[in-house]
Amino acid sequence: MGKIQTLLDRQSPASTPVLPAELGKLYGGDLRFAAKDQTYVIANFASTLDGVVSYEIPGKSSGGEITGHNADDRFIMALLRASADAVMVGSRTFDEAGPSNLWTPESLYPEAAPLLKTYSGVRSERPLIVIVSGNGRIDISRAVFYTPDVKTLVLTTREGKQRIDALCAGARCSLETRALGADGLISPEAMIMLLRQEFGVRLLLHEGGPMLFGQFVKANLIDELFLTVAPQVAGRNSTADRLALIRTAMFLPGEAPRLNLVSVKNSGDHLFLRYKLTRR
Repeated sequence: MGKIQTLLDRQSPASTPVLPAELGKLYGGDLRFAAKDQTYVIANFASTLDGVVSYEIPGKSSGGEITGHNADDRFIMALLRASADAVMVGSRTFDEAGPSNLWTPESLYPEAAPLLKTYSGVRSERPLIVIVSGNGRIDISRAVFYTPDVKTLVLTTREGKQRIDALCAGARCSLETRALGADGLISPEAMIMLLRQEFGVRLLLHEGGPMLFGQFVKANLIDELFLTVAPQVAGRNSTADRLALIRTAMFLPGEAPRLNLVSVKNSGDHLFLRYKLTRR
């Protein structure tokens, strides 16, 4: 891991830092979020300079391929996971992550595992892992469903819930399911309400992918975006329409969300940007 430097920070200094001193030193400053009555939603993505977030190549589609598996990007992602009450991913992002991925802070960045455990320990448990799948077609053999102390929740439709519950009945996997829609559609508002009311989620980390993120932006439910800009270009052509940050959601000039820059950090040639969105 290199040295993360803070180039710009527009947050007012806090009298008492949120991060323990050791993590604050690694992060290059403090990390805190506004306290609100509603669930606060932050998103985390990595992008090339030309806006590609996935190479769309089997086995090479993760954000790690975009960042070059940069250690500082992994540390920031782990720190955000340790800060959150729940981590949300879409089914496609979940599939691309690999069968052994646990989605926990310490599994993502083992080098700082003791520090991350101490920091996230103020919540007394690891973040809830939330997988969104309209059709319920997920691989229930994944390690995350059989790991002690890792709680998982699948948000799906009635049909999807029936499919998952039937598979898990024989496999004894450890996950909960909730049906929130029909015909493969689940509203972001319903997801947020359920997570808040049933699971007490106050800070939700959204890790994509672009389709699910686009739905949340369209529904005006994203408060902050953490974006790693990797020093490479991926390109596109007529046969490879590589994904950008948002998919299946489009805005007109007068309604396009505006983002306010909160902080800029760097390590080597990677930039780590933090933006705040104003809910309309």
